[in-house]
Amino acid sequence: MGRTYEVTGMTCDHCRVAVENEVGAVPGVTALAVNVATGTVLVEGDADDRLVRDAIVEAGCEVA
Repeated sequence: MGRTYEVTGMTCDHCRVAVENEVGAVPGVTALAVNVATGTVLVEGDADDRLVRDAIVEAGCEVA
């Protein structure tokens, strides 16, 4: 089952790539989809929620 995170501060393709790289490196993430237009990140897998949120922040964005 996937989890969707609403993300603020994600405004361009560079932001998308940064989020993909950071969240994709979290243990347990098996797939992800980042949508800049809707400001959402869909994460599949059994990754720890706190680690995913921390990765989004590390990429320079905020979890709404």
